[in-house]
Amino acid sequence: IPAKMPSSCWMVAMAKLLLLLLLSRGLYAIEIPLDLKQPPTITKQSVKDHIVDPRDSAVVECEAKGNPMPVFSWRRNGKFFNPGRDPRVSMRRRSGTLDIAFYSGLDPEDYEGEYQCFATNDFGSAVSNKILLRVSKSPVWPKEFLEPVAVNQGLPLVLPCDPPPSVPPPHIFWMNNRRLTVGLNGDLYFSSITVNDTRTTYSCNARFAQTIQQKSPYTIKVLTSDTFLSSFLVIDCWFHSAARLVAESVPSFLFPKGTASSKVVLRGKPLILMCIAAGVPTPTITWSKKVGDLPRRKLRLENFNKTLRITSMSDDNAGDYICTASNRMGATSHTITVRVQATPYWANKPENLVLTSEDNGKLICRANGIPKPTIQWLVNGEPVDSVPPNPRRQVAGDTLILRSVQIGDSAVYQCNASNEHGYLLANAFISIQGEAAPRMLGPRNQLVKVMENNRTFLYCPFFGSPLPELRWFKDGQIVGRDGGHYKAYTNGTLEVRHARLDDQGTYTCVANNRLGKAENQARLEVKEPTRITRPPEHLRAIRGSTARFECRAKHDPTLPITVTWKRNGRLLVLGWRWKEDDFLAISSVRREDEGNYTCTVRTELDRASASARLVVLDRPDPPTDLELSDPTERSIRITWTPGNDNHSPTKEYLVQYEEDYWEPGRWKNLSSYPGNLNSVILPLSPFINYQFRVYAINAIGWSKPSRPSQRYQTSGAAPDAVPGNIRGVGTWKTRMEIRWEPLEDTQRNGPHLRYIVWWRRRDSREEWKNITTYWLRHIIYDTDTFTPYEIKVQAVNDFGLGPESNVVIGYSGEDRKSRHVAPTNLRVSKTDSTKATVHWTPVPSKTIMGLLKEYKVSTTCKKSKGFNVTGPQPWGVLTGLVPYSNYKMHMVVANSRYEGPASSTVEFQTKEGVPAPPRFFRIQQRHMDTLYLDWDRPAEPNGILTGYTLKYQVVNGTRGGRTQLDFPPNTTYYSMNRPDRYTRYRFSLAARTQVGVGEAAVEDSPLFTNEGEPTQTWWSNGLTKCERTSCVCTRLDRSGDTNLHKDPYKSAVKGWSVYICVCVLYFQMEAYTREQVDIATQGWFIGVMCAIALLVVILLIVCFIKKSRGGKYPVRDKKDLPLDPVDQKDQDGSFDYRDEDNKPLQGSQMSLDGMVKMQESDDSLVDYGEGGDGQFNEDGSFIGQYAGRKDRDENEGNLGSEATSPVSPLYSLA
Repeated sequence: IPAKMPSSCWMVAMAKLLLLLLLSRGLYAIEIPLDLKQPPTITKQSVKDHIVDPRDSAVVECEAKGNPMPVFSWRRNGKFFNPGRDPRVSMRRRSGTLDIAFYSGLDPEDYEGEYQCFATNDFGSAVSNKILLRVSKSPVWPKEFLEPVAVNQGLPLVLPCDPPPSVPPPHIFWMNNRRLTVGLNGDLYFSSITVNDTRTTYSCNARFAQTIQQKSPYTIKVLTSDTFLSSFLVIDCWFHSAARLVAESVPSFLFPKGTASSKVVLRGKPLILMCIAAGVPTPTITWSKKVGDLPRRKLRLENFNKTLRITSMSDDNAGDYICTASNRMGATSHTITVRVQATPYWANKPENLVLTSEDNGKLICRANGIPKPTIQWLVNGEPVDSVPPNPRRQVAGDTLILRSVQIGDSAVYQCNASNEHGYLLANAFISIQGEAAPRMLGPRNQLVKVMENNRTFLYCPFFGSPLPELRWFKDGQIVGRDGGHYKAYTNGTLEVRHARLDDQGTYTCVANNRLGKAENQARLEVKEPTRITRPPEHLRAIRGSTARFECRAKHDPTLPITVTWKRNGRLLVLGWRWKEDDFLAISSVRREDEGNYTCTVRTELDRASASARLVVLDRPDPPTDLELSDPTERSIRITWTPGNDNHSPTKEYLVQYEEDYWEPGRWKNLSSYPGNLNSVILPLSPFINYQFRVYAINAIGWSKPSRPSQRYQTSGAAPDAVPGNIRGVGTWKTRMEIRWEPLEDTQRNGPHLRYIVWWRRRDSREEWKNITTYWLRHIIYDTDTFTPYEIKVQAVNDFGLGPESNVVIGYSGEDRKSRHVAPTNLRVSKTDSTKATVHWTPVPSKTIMGLLKEYKVSTTCKKSKGFNVTGPQPWGVLTGLVPYSNYKMHMVVANSRYEGPASSTVEFQTKEGVPAPPRFFRIQQRHMDTLYLDWDRPAEPNGILTGYTLKYQVVNGTRGGRTQLDFPPNTTYYSMNRPDRYTRYRFSLAARTQVGVGEAAVEDSPLFTNEGEPTQTWWSNGLTKCERTSCVCTRLDRSGDTNLHKDPYKSAVKGWSVYICVCVLYFQMEAYTREQVDIATQGWFIGVMCAIALLVVILLIVCFIKKSRGGKYPVRDKKDLPLDPVDQKDQDGSFDYRDEDNKPLQGSQMSLDGMVKMQESDDSLVDYGEGGDGQFNEDGSFIGQYAGRKDRDENEGNLGSEATSPVSPLYSLA
């Protein structure tokens, strides 16, 4: 290693070299076709440390190839092993694999040992690794009686586990928290013993290969000193948390012992260091490194920082690791010296050699490791030193040299590189072959794809004797000889370094020797590399929200891609919570979703990955291990262990308490503290049996409550608070009631809480009167009217008197006597349309006979308002008045119970205001080109009307602006000509007074209809706007009478009435623009109408002919129609059709008036306006038929009521 190269750089260089060796493995090996004679080669074997389950058969693998086919043999523990002599062992055909059958009556441990396979043919023997076969064991834990362990409170303790040995080693588990730790050897360590550790169930559990077993449980008895504890007793209470009464101590290490230790770890293996410390309070563990920083990327702290774990050790991770245990009493450290060593690994592995007679060759075997491995050469499984010497063979350290070889020199050589941590074994044969022409061994015309700027290999395995010379060509040019980014290997492989787009093409390999030549081709395609253009970003998501990672990539368009997601290295199975496209969405994020998310975009040639971390923000975990200490009469210290803040710092801790006397089971807030504290002194109240719990609060929310602490009872004391809201209230003219609010339960401080009430008249020399009561009020009788009293209240319990309250002034009851006088000089100084300013002279306070409540003004219309004002010249403003109205008003003075006599009456008038909207505003279209407008006076003119203002403008065209017309007050209608019947207007009508224009009524002109029916729209103040059609309405009065009205809006509603209307609506064709073409003038429309008219005439003629025949028709001609129950049948089973001419078909639909009408009928419900026979059912439909048209007489109505159903002609035609 160069002196100036740092160890980290050297490690990087070594790693690159190792990678190069692994990638180039086989590049120099010459493959011999199996049809040629050759020594054996091991192709498959079991792992060196082979552990098998005794419930299954054991399989020890060994397979090899060679020509002739090798013969297999085994050695066990260095001695020849013959499988044929053991009926339980068999060797597979054409293989050396052993099958060992474990069955009843056989001890599998009899077959444990070190196995080695030999594959032999005429040219040598290949040897497998030494395979250590072991059978997994689940030993029975012997039952034992363990004496109880007695230990003084506050001392450390170790409970050994000592499980029986097994293969593989068992997994040990106990309970675990800050004070209890399971060591690397399985023992249970107590940092300090507390009285809560007294238990009989401390048992060690071991998970073996097939079972989980339990050691006999330990029993711990904690010894305490009564003399030591007696000094901490408090009157009327016993403090249960004795752990805090132990003397505090400086930390000391339970494991490892002393101040220094050392540890050896193999390169690439995990490092686990543990420090367990004793002390009171429980020590906190921290880690550091003497030189350099801790490898944060590979480091993980576990078990409350007691365990340091590095996933994969490298040389630069070696050094001194310092473990520090500290509490408030001090700190101590332990240094662990970590040395990194390595098992042997190949630097130059020997490869097979193919030689011809008289050729020279050499095998090189180089390996590295810490410590440096030793090299041993073997031939056909035997050490070179123990076989007969060969003058053509020479061993020089890690190199074996052969000169002028002969046919009989074929053999298999083994190189063994070993140190104290393990060994490597490699087989390499030397095959002496006769002359043979070149030939290609691999597939022809291969297609090789590679990503741009990546390295790839074009393989061209060949064979020939003597060894042919192989050359590569591209586009007729030799490649691989002049260096550059091509490199040709002796076994026929061509390496393309940093492939470029111009490297695409067809490559030809040609092998030549003196006996001939052979060639093969391979095509190389260079693809665009895959890269992630928008990688996922680190996220912080609140639990329950949705987290979204984006992952967008660019790739070669000819290569399909696959996108996968992993969390913490494990492939995600996409379910209902996961959505995959160019992103990963995690809905309803949970804590277990936290971790590193890796997006991998794969093609068949490469892949690109990007990672981001998801941090789930959540409410903190609840505090744990609540401990009470330092008790006094009014305080106690509480200490807790903070829970995990779940990535959102704890801002606050809330301490709650519960007491079991006044409100058992109800938790109340006691106090809150900053989030950086975990030990606080709580203020307490006397005579309460407390229990505490703690909440942690962060920006996300509140944690769950901690487990409750043990209870703590405080001693009693006299009250130290005074009742609140003390007041004296007059309930009658000779009474006063004294009231107050009670003390809270936590302020009672003792049993039998009661109150002492004191009172006397103010400004008198009377003695204080008092009474003791359990109630929250006291009534004083025979008081003077509205007299002030001095009042105070004092709490008392069995422990003594509490403090007296401040003196409060209360008043006895109010009265109404002849001394009551009315306000004088009532007057109005300023008025407008809706307000008036009122002034008056107040009454003397002594005449009020109580507390002044207000001066109350009453006006006409029963309008009143109170003024609570004082002073020599009081005044107030009356609001909400009606403009242009005459008012009368008077004033009284009132106390809390009574009103005095009224003042003299004052009259005043409000000024004019703007008027209200007109009562109604109606627009009618009686002719096509004329609009008629009419309206009514406002319901509230608010003054003298001076006229009306009408404004209108076009709403469906572009012509003109707004037009304004003024009318005198006695005008309530207006008509105007519209330029065409398609133009619509919007009208606005408002009344005026001298003050100004009032609120306007707005309405649009009605639509033009083709039928020419007069239509109108109307606006009514307080009613609903509707389109006018032909309507018939009934009014249901209070008396139950029913009257019909054609126009509901013309009838005033008096009392209460319910109007029920049925409106017949016409189909209307609206015209919005004057450019619309009249369809009636079109030639095609006239032709269609003529054709329809002709068809109707023909149809009527046919119907008339059919009906004129009369007669009787068979029942089968009407079989498709349901029978009418009132039909009269003749004896021959036929019907008289003429009797049914005036009946609609059963099942046909009736019209509103009981008749089925033709489509062209122009009948309207308006024509039946005053008929008395029209009735409505509950849903508003008619019952029966109308009596007849109003323009016909009674007889004509009856005779003309015939209307045939439109279905009847069709039936006749049938």
